[in-house]
Amino acid sequence: MPPTPAKPHLNSAFYGPPIPPTTKSYHRPGRRTTTTTCNPLTCCFSCICGCILNLICELLITVAIFISVIGLLLWFIFRPNVPKFHVDDVTLTQFTLSPANDTLFYNLAVNLTFRNPNRRLGIYYEQIQADAVYHGLRFSTAEVQGFYLGHKKENSFGAVFKGEQLVAIGGAKSRYDSEKSEDLYRIDLKLRLKMRLKAWWVKTPRFKPKFECDLKVPMRSKGKNSTAEKFGRTKCEFDWYSK
Repeated sequence: MPPTPAKPHLNSAFYGPPIPPTTKSYHRPGRRTTTTTCNPLTCCFSCICGCILNLICELLITVAIFISVIGLLLWFIFRPNVPKFHVDDVTLTQFTLSPANDTLFYNLAVNLTFRNPNRRLGIYYEQIQADAVYHGLRFSTAEVQGFYLGHKKENSFGAVFKGEQLVAIGGAKSRYDSEKSEDLYRIDLKLRLKMRLKAWWVKTPRFKPKFECDLKVPMRSKGKNSTAEKFGRTKCEFDWYSK
């Protein structure tokens, strides 16, 4: 009986069924999960800064609310009203533009009335400047002495504009010729004020309002108007657009 042949030795390559994966997770070498820890000093500093910022915000909000409430109470108590200004009368005896060099010769007198409509506020007019303006061109300025105006009081004063001034009338020349033919001129009076309000014994900071009076001024000759139109009492309005 011949001998049984020996089984050949298997090498490392084995082509058999796949090996099932193990339950242990596999981590690629070189990738490690790291956990960061907060520096106690950094955390403490951040916490302090956050508390300070929150405290400042709360303080500012509280101050703003307090000021708003106080301002609202003061407004209800004093009920401030804008001062009233009226031009009662004007006298224009000369308003001649030289054709040679655009020199304007003028003689204008204005009577104004200041009225304080407030019941609990007095007004200190520290400085009053009146500018005479013709179609955007200022040709004269008059200074009026300051005064104090009490509750519900009025004060009248006059301003005189007289002299000559070189003006760059330019495109307004045609309007000047038209107004000259009618002896009726559109002259603006701009009031620049420095004033304070007084409540009891307290004075407010100085502020600088501006008012504008749009006037239609008839030429007057020998004490009478040379046209049928007469000057009407004119109210001055708050000038929102002055610079």
